[in-house]
Amino acid sequence: MMHPRSGLDILREHGISRKSFYELRKRARADGPSAVLEPRTRRPKSSPSALNDEVKAQAVAVRAALEASGLDHGPISVHDKMQSMGLTQVPSTASLARIFREAGVARREPKKKPRSAWRRFVYPAPNACWQLDGTEYVLTGGRRCVILQLIDDHSRYAVGSHVAAGETAEAAIVVFDKAVTAHGVPQRLLTDNGPALNPSRRGRLGQLVEHVRVLRVETITGKPHKPTTQGKNERFHQTLFRYLDKQPLADTLAELQAQVDAFDHIYNTQRPHQGLPGRVTPLAAWQATPKAHAPHPIAGGSLFNRPTSRPPAPRPTADLPEGVLVRTVSTSGTISVDSVTYTVDVDHAFDQVLVVADDSAIVIANTDGEVVVEHPRPASGVRYVGNRQPRGPRPTRTRPSPKS
Repeated sequence: MMHPRSGLDILREHGISRKSFYELRKRARADGPSAVLEPRTRRPKSSPSALNDEVKAQAVAVRAALEASGLDHGPISVHDKMQSMGLTQVPSTASLARIFREAGVARREPKKKPRSAWRRFVYPAPNACWQLDGTEYVLTGGRRCVILQLIDDHSRYAVGSHVAAGETAEAAIVVFDKAVTAHGVPQRLLTDNGPALNPSRRGRLGQLVEHVRVLRVETITGKPHKPTTQGKNERFHQTLFRYLDKQPLADTLAELQAQVDAFDHIYNTQRPHQGLPGRVTPLAAWQATPKAHAPHPIAGGSLFNRPTSRPPAPRPTADLPEGVLVRTVSTSGTISVDSVTYTVDVDHAFDQVLVVADDSAIVIANTDGEVVVEHPRPASGVRYVGNRQPRGPRPTRTRPSPKS
């Protein structure tokens, strides 16, 4: 004897929930049975967060004003500017990007890497490393000149700029001395391999290298034909050019210097930097972390004065920048990062050190931000990096040993 099926059995058989059934029955009673078969939109009746035309026009106007001033005018820059203006409704960066595309003032860049894919190398403190580079510009009449720019690696702060007739060692020394007078002595100076800046890879010392070594500043260079090492300077040039191209063409070096000085002030104090955590200004980043100490000789150590007992607890290392690791140096003067042992110095045994690493190098500094040692990133399989050549697995023997 078959039992009659209940309504719930029928609903389960057709995959209809009880709530949907009552909703369909209500619609059929109100609009007729055919209304049940017609799909309805799920769009909400109202959207309080929808942007009106006035807000969209305001965003486009702010973008146009930033572009006319020669400043960055992407969605992030416009968002920060609208917030600083105290506007009541500020669209998100994604909404601003959509507004600009619809208005025809921006283009899609599908091949551009997402920001989440960026990995930056940053020194742990201001004055731990400065980057110096020169770029060409023109005066009236097409006369060429050079703008030498010196920025702090940690904070992106523009510590000095100098306009000269050409990229010479004398001009580089001028901008370096200007920055040292205003901001102190850095521990390192990073430049390219140009003859005016650092020709050490060409087999000789340059005037700038000899000049800064008197202050015990370590000079380092990027790899030949790899400008990404000076990427912060290269990006700085783009921002500077965008600003200068909106200014009247200068007649003299002094006029161009005044324009560059005005840009440095805006760049350091008014423009939120998208490459800094929290999109703060370079000045805020410069002031947020104590400066690295001026360079001084590192005292030599030996196995006979190696510490044998743990000293008092080191100073706390809270509120470190993103990506900075903290390690304690072992009694043998080493630390471990990503399963690789790196030599530091036995004199730093039991000390806490700060570690900053990227794909090409690992920099180890003390808790004051002073760089202690730098090692290149070892090849895959290497487990120990000393002060000389990294030790790794022995090469595979291609033929039998004569003793076998």
